Amino acid sequence: MKLWKIIPATIVMLTLLAALCACGEKKEEPVPEGSGSAAQPAQDTGIGLDILIEEDDSMINTYSLLAVNPQAPWVDADGNAVDPSTVYINTTGADALINWMLSEEGLNAAGQYGFDDYGEYLFYIKDDSPKSTAEIPEATPETKTIRLSTTTSVNDSGLLGYLLPIFEGKYGYSVEVVSAGTGKAIANAKMGNADLLLVHAKSQEEDFVNAGFARVVDGQNAERLSFMYNYFVLCGPKSDPAGVKAAADVKAAFKAIADGKFLFVSRGDKSGTHTKELSLWPEELGIDVDAETFEAYQDWYVSANAGMAVCLSMANERQAYILSDKATFLTFKANGGILE
Repeated sequence: MKLWKIIPATIVMLTLLAALCACGEKKEEPVPEGSGSAAQPAQDTGIGLDILIEEDDSMINTYSLLAVNPQAPWVDADGNAVDPSTVYINTTGADALINWMLSEEGLNAAGQYGFDDYGEYLFYIKDDSPKSTAEIPEATPETKTIRLSTTTSVNDSGLLGYLLPIFEGKYGYSVEVVSAGTGKAIANAKMGNADLLLVHAKSQEEDFVNAGFARVVDGQNAERLSFMYNYFVLCGPKSDPAGVKAAADVKAAFKAIADGKFLFVSRGDKSGTHTKELSLWPEELGIDVDAETFEAYQDWYVSANAGMAVCLSMANERQAYILSDKATFLTFKANGGILE
């Protein structure tokens, strides 16, 4: 074959090979302006609930610390008197934890919690929060174990799992956490089974104080030390069949749920969340803690008598409306419905 015939054929073959290689290469996606890397698709956590109403003035959720009084009039679960000689309250340990949580380090840690994971703060420090500059003693064998009775909100949200290792690692204490609804957490303290409380139901806290179960920590002015807050949020199906997102406020939203008999899951456990929920229903419904007050509404009102994590799972499965604290809901959603 003549050379002049071979050269054009070779050029054609090389051109075709180059085109085929180019087609097989992966095209680079453009990087969004202002971003350091290609945008990632939104993660589907499998949770069918959304926050529908938040930051309504009626939904502020305030948390308080209370030190248990070692001379309290102890009672058992039935309200009977308990022999005071059988109760020991670790006042030194309780004061150490309270003073640390109200220190600059503790308040900053609580206020910063959640931002790295969720892009927003889960708890806010009150402008008028009590503060402490007290010296915190290191633990001794007698004071090492501190019993904290608290609500599910601060536990399920992961806040305590974040804060307590800082405190324990620095001062050598070991904090035993018992988590329940505020009503049960307070009842636990009344039996002498806690050294301090971290709860969020003002009326129940005031009853605890007035009955002589709390004490004033040295350097503070009151038994109730309200130091941080977040918001309750009304959550529900993304389709929002009751149209609560269009409601004028949260009370109008609750009325729309009741009027349309849309499924609602209530904590039903006398917790701070349950107490807040009861205050949001129309008065004429008469819904209260007693079962007979909502017996006629059982086709749509579900009283679970359970913690926040269980109730959120129920609401998600049944596509029901529910009141939650925001921190726990965001944690629940980010973890695909799993709260440890």
